[in-house]
Order: sequence, then structure tokens, then C-alpha cells
Amino acid sequence: MTRLLVRDLAQVATPPAAHPPLRGRALRASTVIENAYVLCRDGVIEAVGPMRELDARSVGDVAELDGRGTSAVPGFVDCHTHPAWGGDRVEEFSLRAGGASYEELHAAGGGILSTVTATRALGEDGLRARVDRHAAWMLTHGTTTWEGKSGYGLDRETELASLRAIRTAGGSPTWLGAHAVPPEHPDADAYLEFLLAEVLTDAAQLADAADVFLERGAFDVAQARRYLEACRANGLALRLHGDQFTESGAVPLAVELGARSVDHLEATGEAGTRTLAASDVVGVLLPASALFLDRPMPPARALVDAGAAVALATDFNPGSAFTESLPFVCSLACTQLHLSPEEALSAVTVNAAHVLGLAHDRGRIAPGLRADLVLVAAEDWRHLAYHLAGDVVAHVVQAGSVRR
Repeated sequence: MTRLLVRDLAQVATPPAAHPPLRGRALRASTVIENAYVLCRDGVIEAVGPMRELDARSVGDVAELDGRGTSAVPGFVDCHTHPAWGGDRVEEFSLRAGGASYEELHAAGGGILSTVTATRALGEDGLRARVDRHAAWMLTHGTTTWEGKSGYGLDRETELASLRAIRTAGGSPTWLGAHAVPPEHPDADAYLEFLLAEVLTDAAQLADAADVFLERGAFDVAQARRYLEACRANGLALRLHGDQFTESGAVPLAVELGARSVDHLEATGEAGTRTLAASDVVGVLLPASALFLDRPMPPARALVDAGAAVALATDFNPGSAFTESLPFVCSLACTQLHLSPEEALSAVTVNAAHVLGLAHDRGRIAPGLRADLVLVAAEDWRHLAYHLAGDVVAHVVQAGSVRR
């Protein structure tokens, strides 16, 4: 039996014990315990409460982590990342800084396709090393659970190797086979034929979910529906990249198919907001991507006020969101999306866990849940978002083990 006592915390802050995904008032609520402790046993939270209620005699022999000067929040859940890639896009970054648009670079063979070449060249061992490195970066910033997408291989071997690397590194793999059309295929329909005939069966054995980039220049509604329906028939949960640059039907399709989420939403208007709010589909907001590409921010305030369920994620990738920091995303959520710190916390914990089908197990600090904690380096947990790009993570506990 392994036990860990995190003691003398200035605060423990956690989303409320409401049925996920949280919306409306529940999204902006939080439970805060002052001068608190968290007791963990065999990777699970055994007890949480104020220090005055801690009976040291009943605790027995435990390892202790001194929480003085810090506040505990649930371990962060990054529900949208792209960790399996080779090379970098620093030259493209420089060109974009000089005025080239993301869509222009993509049309000229840059963007996703430039990373495909470098990713294919890595081989399986190189992919595994790269994903391991990216997972370590995420953990440093407090991410204890993460989803990882393929989509930079776009051939059978590299797509499957990417999914294996993500699973081995501890992530939840999503097959983003329909990310872009690689040059060896004449068009999107021909590429989908290849994916569904040659890759889907094996990908479905490795992945938890499937994703598609529904956007002008990538895949249209009919193509996305065909891909997602085939993936669902093979047991995969459904996700969509949608409304990043244009409203091209992603929100209605996500609702029609009962997808777990539709992600980006920078271009979502009033009708899409109402449609999403009336559904069970979570809107995953990626403000770091909008900032990195100098795009409009997603309408987070309108979505939340309409009653939509939202989550936040980094969109970690080499081209449009080269950041692994969910604390930075929380700062953007508060300063650019006009969410409260409490709404941001719920969006990177319990709601993000819901997107991955894991809200029964993590995303809050409560007895019986997995012992994932982030100790914020301040006596007020809201420094998580308040300290912009600061070194706010003092310690990380993952499944009851101190990882940082």
C-alpha cells in the first residue's frame, strides 16, 4: 500500500460535484477549502479536508509533501494535442510574421504537409522519442492526462506508429487520419477510400477516438460524415476540428452524429452557438491557436452564456499552437475569452476529462477519484491564470506519485 499526504495547503480548489460536462452556474462554481490536506492511497484520493480535521494518528505511515505556500487544483487534462511530429515550422513562423497567411502557406505546400514529410522520416523509434519528450513537457506544466492525435503521417505506417507512440507515452490516442490530403493521392475522396480500406481497421484497435479537419481546403461535410460514420462503426468516439477559418457545417454535423466535441470554433456565429448550446457536444476552445495565428478568438462568453458545455485545450502542434502550457491557456481564457478563473479551471479539468470519457475518474479533487493534483505556487489558486506565462506549477502529483 502506497500513501501520500499533501499537507498544509493554503487552499484546495476543485470544480463542484455536478454531473459533467458542467454548464452555466456549475461551470463557474468551485469548492475552496482553506488550510487543507489531501490524502492519497494507491493512486486514489482517500480524503480531503481542512487540516484541523486531519487525525495524524489515523493516517499512519505515509510519505508527506509539504504544501505550505501553495494551493492544490486538479491535475490538468489537455483534450486536444498533436504531439506526434517531426521537424519544426520555424521558417514558416518567420514567413507568417512577415505577412503570409496560414491558408496561403497551406495551399503552397507548407503547413500540415511540410510536417508530414519530416514526420514520415522519423521512423517509429524517432516518433516514440518525440512523443515522450512532448509528454514530459506537458507534465512540467501540470498536465496529468492528455489526448494525442495522429495526422502528420497520412500514410498507413506513420499513422499507426503515431498512435502506438501516443499510447506508449500515456496519452489517449485519436486517429486524425483525415487531417489533410497527402500529395500521393489525387483528391480527398481518393484519400478517404485509402484510409477506410487500408488503415481504419488497425487504427481502431489502437485509438480511442477519430477526428477530422472539416474546413475549406481540407474535407467537406459529406466527406467528414463518411469518415466519421465509418469510424463510429468501428467503435471509435467522434471528434471534429471545425469552424477554425470558416463555418462549413462542422457544428451541425457534430450534433447530428453525437460527437464528443467540436474543436476550434473561431468562426462560429450566433446560429452555431445556439445549436451547440442545445446539444450534448462539448465546444473545445483553443485560444493559443487563435493567438498564434492572429485569428479571432472563439466566442467563449457567448457559448457559456447560451448554456453550451465548453473545455479548453492547448492545441499543441508545431504550426499553429507551439505551446504545451494549460496555465497559459487559462490566462488567455480569462483575458481574451472573458471567462472567470473558475470557468477556466472547470474547462481544463472536469469538462476536458468528459471529452475523453474520463470524468468519472478524474478532473476533480474528491475521495475515490484518481490522485492527480497540481500545486500552484501561490496561496491563492487563481494565480494559475493571473500569473501570465509564469512558473506557476510548484509540484505535480500523478496517480498519487510526485512527478515534479
